[in-house]
Amino acid sequence: MDFILGGLVKAFQLLVHGDRETYSAVLATVQVSSLSMTASLLLGIPLGYLLGYLSFPGKRGLRTVVDTLLALPTVFIGLLVYAFISSRGPLGEFGLLFTLSGIAIGQSILALPIVVSLTATAVESLDPSLRLTLSSLGASPKQIFLTSIWEARLGLLIAAVTATGRVLTEVGISMMVGGNIKWHTRTVTTAIALETNKGQFATGIALGLVLLAIAFAINLSLSFLRRRA
Repeated sequence: MDFILGGLVKAFQLLVHGDRETYSAVLATVQVSSLSMTASLLLGIPLGYLLGYLSFPGKRGLRTVVDTLLALPTVFIGLLVYAFISSRGPLGEFGLLFTLSGIAIGQSILALPIVVSLTATAVESLDPSLRLTLSSLGASPKQIFLTSIWEARLGLLIAAVTATGRVLTEVGISMMVGGNIKWHTRTVTTAIALETNKGQFATGIALGLVLLAIAFAINLSLSFLRRRA
């Protein structure tokens, strides 16, 4: 229990005294999570809408593939992204390896199936008469899309919360693609892994509490939006 209490005390000290290393990891985590969630939502919501709204041959098989991708291991995504953006990969010329942008690409791949699957579920759960009503009123495809998305907004918020939680807590992608470089690509999760391996359990617990606070703040904000919706 001593190291747990020590972690609580140290967490308070790190935050109050503005520890530069801690806040650097926090800033990197917020930046990369914001990039990855923006990309996954911009891509995932339209794709999830099409998957849930349209009927086409092979839809059931495609839905099964998307649902299977929900369990993608983060280390596999990290390995795949590393292979593509390394100096020998097809995207090596862009210099994305060991950068926050490279981590964001991997985390976007991690979050995308979650957004697509939950958006499709939310759209499928809409009242079937909504489509008929909008079509009979002469609504354009864009108007049908916007109206359907608005009606499914609670499901979209759930998708955003779920994907954000997965992105915030992942380690494999950040470690493999980012390299855990101090002051540069070290996130809160990779810092926790590093400090724990060094035997600095108090620091690891402190960083874990910081990560928990970030996740709580994000979920609290989304819960507020959900109540407003």
